[in-house]
Amino acid sequence: MIQAYNFLAPWQLFPEKGTYENGSRPKSGIYKVEATGDKHSLAITTNWVTLENQAFTFSYQLVADGTPQPFDATDWADTIQAYFIDGISFETVFSKNNQPVLKVLNELMPNGYLRITQNGSTADGKPYTNIEYYHKQMSVLPYSASVSGAVIKATEEGVIKHKALTAMEEQTNMQLAQIRKQIELLALQAQEIQSRKELSMIIYAAKLSFQPVIGQIYYLYEKHDDTHLVSMVSPKEWGGGAGPYKSFIAQVKLLADHTWMEVL
Repeated sequence: MIQAYNFLAPWQLFPEKGTYENGSRPKSGIYKVEATGDKHSLAITTNWVTLENQAFTFSYQLVADGTPQPFDATDWADTIQAYFIDGISFETVFSKNNQPVLKVLNELMPNGYLRITQNGSTADGKPYTNIEYYHKQMSVLPYSASVSGAVIKATEEGVIKHKALTAMEEQTNMQLAQIRKQIELLALQAQEIQSRKELSMIIYAAKLSFQPVIGQIYYLYEKHDDTHLVSMVSPKEWGGGAGPYKSFIAQVKLLADHTWMEVL
């Protein structure tokens, strides 16, 4: 789930930043991504309020391993398929009768925002693209944000407190965001080191009939007896397959610290 790590949060919509070719611009919205405990499994919940103060919610689960899964809302889609493109983006495809009806691309931007691009078709077959921007929801708002929330009348004391609270929240949110980025970076670095360690353990237990050179590319295969072998011969040289071996595992490179990394 390391690829999903940065997405796991409630995200608050920037209504004014989005573009909507289909449907009207919402007044507000929350997009929540949660891990369900299973590998690659995520729960997505979207809540939004229209300009007419009508509230809607939509939720579904996906398994981001690239395989089509049954989708409950069969009136407009019967399968859902999701996969991670890389550590900062994943795509979900909703299909009906084996034809895509909606593609949703989630992308983490350099400024920390989440951009969601929806590509689909209207009821009359006209293609459309909706783009929304979200930021991580840091805290509870100091005012009513629900459609049925109580109206809070401003007083002089309340205005002073609100200004101080707003300034405090901006400063603490900025500090928390910096710390969160550092934690996320450390988590990614730890995962990358753990992945190199696990790959290195496999390779050092594999058959290696030559002295590998630091920085060079080699190829890891699984043999028919379920052991592994490191070779200088690529799958292309076998005609695109694994040659005499059971399967091709990965293209790997030896690093200066004598760990191995997978080269994509």
